[in-house]
Amino acid sequence: MTGFATRQVHARSTGRDDAGHATGTSGTAPSGTAPSGRGMPSRVVPRATPVYLTAGFEFEEWEQAAGHFGAGEGFAYTRTGNPTTAAVEQRIAALEGGADALFLASGQAAVTVALLGLVAAGQRVLAASSIYEGTRGLLLENLPRLGIEADFVDDAADPAAWARAIRPETRVLFLESIPNARNDLPDLAAVADVAHAHGLVLVVDNTLATPYLLRPIEHGADVVVHSASKFLAGHGSVLGGVVVDAGTFDARTAGALYPHLVAPSRTGGPGVADRHGGLARLAYLRETVAPRFGPTPSPLNAFLVGQGIETLSLRVARQSASALEVARWLAFRPEVASVDYSGLDSSPSHALAKRYLPDGQGSVFTFTLHGGAPAARALVEAVEVFTHMTHIGDVRSLVLHPESTSHVLRTPAERAASGIHPGTLRLSVGIEDLPDLIADLERGLAAARRAAGPGAAGASTTRKETP
Repeated sequence: MTGFATRQVHARSTGRDDAGHATGTSGTAPSGTAPSGRGMPSRVVPRATPVYLTAGFEFEEWEQAAGHFGAGEGFAYTRTGNPTTAAVEQRIAALEGGADALFLASGQAAVTVALLGLVAAGQRVLAASSIYEGTRGLLLENLPRLGIEADFVDDAADPAAWARAIRPETRVLFLESIPNARNDLPDLAAVADVAHAHGLVLVVDNTLATPYLLRPIEHGADVVVHSASKFLAGHGSVLGGVVVDAGTFDARTAGALYPHLVAPSRTGGPGVADRHGGLARLAYLRETVAPRFGPTPSPLNAFLVGQGIETLSLRVARQSASALEVARWLAFRPEVASVDYSGLDSSPSHALAKRYLPDGQGSVFTFTLHGGAPAARALVEAVEVFTHMTHIGDVRSLVLHPESTSHVLRTPAERAASGIHPGTLRLSVGIEDLPDLIADLERGLAAARRAAGPGAAGASTTRKETP
């Protein structure tokens, strides 16, 4: 197998051939293959992925149109498939070690589509309580209106806690490989074992880790989702999301829990599993959920995400290395009460980080100031290199105050349980020079110290480490 950096530039499909057919096998089809049309060669192979910025594609003959609508062959309308989008899907699937992928308009769309393809009214999702607030809101406010309820596990690293929380109606276990933003890592393989012992699907949001640092499918995950707007795109310019499937659906063992995947079509024809085998989950999302709910990505956005992926390893390696140094530096500061970063020896998740994230622990983490909200505000308003905005995974370093922004809908008790305090700030470390990042945070901490007043600083609760 080639190395990751080579694959992120050259990898092709693991799931579909040039015409868009689901195959479930590895392939080397060029990503630039063009659909046939009058005046266009049937096979055009440019070195860069072309952008098919079109609503639909012309059929050359009667049978071609019938083949698309009958068997899903080729491309007809961008809402159901586009060559540019397919090329990006294939590359992400290859990097994640998945069998196929579905690219969507946003990360939130990816989570929603993945869950709606697995859970129905009267059924339940079991999720880690530390998940991204947008996903938590989906589970608590939107899906209940469709008859889908959620339960939560506080300690995502405890497989027994997951096992105790499973009900007969549970169909999905959901967690994040690196939780946003507390860094309390789950034990992926152990949770996967629990899910599979009950015949359930484990869905992992791998946005913060990226496939460069961690590939959840290798540890037992069935479905992986990403907000491609973050590290995959990398430059804060576009939105996108992706669902990657391991291709492991087994109709014999899972058919009773997921009958919609094995039942005949509404016209009495073969069901999804009969037509797509192990790719039934992803095929159902592609054929039935995504095109009808309509979170269609622009081919231009897909192209830009694909461009970002080509430098993913370079960016993430640098960002993770810088984040570790920033976290170590913050841990020694008297203005800082604690640093929540799994790369630190003092982190409760450090043992899991060494096991699952040996190449880097990511670049998004939180730290808490002794001076509370006034100190946090002073730091945010004083920094110049760190940008104050609600985003992560950018080449630029970013800072946000979760209590007043991303976690504002949680109660004070819920925020405290999630490690979000008045003085907590979230950092997303970019690719800038490390001395400039440290100098900027030094400027911010000086402002925080002045805002907090005498006596606000104290000993850090983060264990001091050798820098």
